[in-house]
Amino acid sequence: MSGTVHVVGAGLAGLACALRLCGEGRRVVVYEAAGAAGGRCRSHYDAGLDLVIDNGNHLLLSGNRAAHDYLMRCGAAGALAGPNACVFDFLDARSGERWRLRPNASRWPWWIFVKDRRAPGTKAAEYLGALGILRAAPGATIGEAMACSGLLYERLWRPVLLSALNTDPREASAGLAAAVLRETLVSGGAACRPLVARHGLGAAFIEPALQTLQARGAEIRYGARAKKIEFSGERARAVNFSDDAIELGAEDQLVVAAPAWAAKELVPGLVAPDEFRGIVNAHFRVKPPEGQPLLLGMVGSLSDWLFAFDDRLSVTISGADHLMDEPRESLAARIWAEVAAATGLAASLPRWQIVKEKRATFAATPRQEARRPAAQTEWSNLLLAGDWTNTGLPATIEGAIRSGYRAAELASQEKR
Repeated sequence: MSGTVHVVGAGLAGLACALRLCGEGRRVVVYEAAGAAGGRCRSHYDAGLDLVIDNGNHLLLSGNRAAHDYLMRCGAAGALAGPNACVFDFLDARSGERWRLRPNASRWPWWIFVKDRRAPGTKAAEYLGALGILRAAPGATIGEAMACSGLLYERLWRPVLLSALNTDPREASAGLAAAVLRETLVSGGAACRPLVARHGLGAAFIEPALQTLQARGAEIRYGARAKKIEFSGERARAVNFSDDAIELGAEDQLVVAAPAWAAKELVPGLVAPDEFRGIVNAHFRVKPPEGQPLLLGMVGSLSDWLFAFDDRLSVTISGADHLMDEPRESLAARIWAEVAAATGLAASLPRWQIVKEKRATFAATPRQEARRPAAQTEWSNLLLAGDWTNTGLPATIEGAIRSGYRAAELASQEKR
C-alpha cells in the first residue's frame, strides 16, 4: 500500500497537489499554518464593508489550462465569468479616450490590421516590436528586448506585462514575458478571453477544493505551522510543528508548498527568490453602474484595473511597492477619485477597504528567475511546490496550480 503524502501549505499549490494525488487514490494530509486555506488566493468577510471580499483581485484567461483543469476536478467549472470573446475595455484617464482591444480567435493576428480592434493611435507595424521579447537572449530584460516607450507601450504592453509580472516591465524578465505571450496573444484570442471569479476566489478555488478533498478522505490540519524538517541521509525523516511532530515512514513523501521565505527556513541550503513586489487592492461598497464592463484597464492613472462585481467595485494596482507606506485613507480617496471619474458615480467616497500585500509575488527579474528551484530536491522524498518554483511562468494562479501538479506527478512517479 502506498504511503502518505504530507503537504505543508494549503495555498493553491498545495491544494492542487492534494487534488491530483487524491484523484489517484493516494492518502494525503495537508498542513496549514493559518486558520483557513487559500494563502494569497482567499476570500474573507470584511466587517467594515459588510461584504465577503478577496484579498486580491485575480484575472484568469481562457487559455489557463491548469486552472481550468483544477476547477473541473473540484466541480467548480462554472465559477468563472467573462465575455464570450476576447475583449478588453480600456480607458485613458488623461485623454478620456475609451477603446476595446479585440484580438481575433485564431493564431493569425489579423486584428492588428483593423483600426477599431487595436489601441487607438497605434499602427499595425508597431505591434511587431513585441517580437523582440520572443527572441530575447536568456537573462535579458524586457527593456533590453523592446522599446518601453510610446503610445503602444503605454496603452497595451505596459498594462498587460505589468499585470502579468507584477514588476516594472523595463526591469522584468523577457523570458517570463515571452512565456506569457506564447500562451496568450501568440496563441490567439481564443486563449485570451478574460475571466473573473465573480463570486469570489474562495467560492471558486478554495471551498470546492476542500469539499472534494474531504470527500476523498484527505485530512486538513489548520494551525499547523511547520518549524523544522529533520533529515537522515537522503530522506526527510520528520516534520516538527508548533505543538506536534510527524515521523515520515519509508513510503511517505513530503511536499513543501509554503511561501518561498517559509520554505527557505525549512529546507537547508534552498536557493529561492528573495526579492518581492507588492500589490494594492481597493474595494468600494457601491453597485457598479449599468453597462460597466466586468474588467476595465485604466491607463495614465494610479489604478491599473477596475473590476465590477455584483456588490462592489474593486481596483488592483500592480508593482505597488511605492504605495505601501501611504496612509490608507489618502490612498482610498485617490483611487476613488479615479474610479468615480471612470464610472460617472458620485465623487463622495463610499465605504471602502484597502488591502496591501507587501510580498504578493516574487520580483519577476532575470536575477530572481534564476533563483527559482525545481520541484525535485536532493532528498528523495521531499518535493517543492509554489508559484515561486521553476514553473516557467510568473507568480500567477496558473503557475501555482502547475507547480502543485508537477509535485504530484513526481510523487506518483516515485511510487511506480
